[in-house]
Amino acid sequence: MKSLPVLILLLLLYNTLTAQQNDKIVRIARIEVDASQLEKYKAALQEGIETSIRLELGVLTLYAVAEKNRPTSITVLEVYANAEAYQSHIQTEHFKKYKNATGNMIKSLELIETTPIALGAKS
Repeated sequence: MKSLPVLILLLLLYNTLTAQQNDKIVRIARIEVDASQLEKYKAALQEGIETSIRLELGVLTLYAVAEKNRPTSITVLEVYANAEAYQSHIQTEHFKKYKNATGNMIKSLELIETTPIALGAKS
């Protein structure tokens, strides 16, 4: 049967992709920012995100959004290739710069660990 090797290769590919999907770290950060420092915070956040995406292969996605009627309520969706990529990210100089610059701007921060169910994006 010639199709058996193809089937085995497809199963191996599926298992590899599934394993890669399961290795991903997906976190949600809910941040409440001091209204008087909102513009400075957004600038620091944008710089941190742009630098992380540009320099770190393991940082796959960083999306920051503000609630329409509560602009000081910001949510960041973070997707990392794996736990090592996340640990590496929080040790970078640009992440530490962001944390130091924004520490007094943040009124509250809630970090939420998640279990990915279905992740999809168009390139």
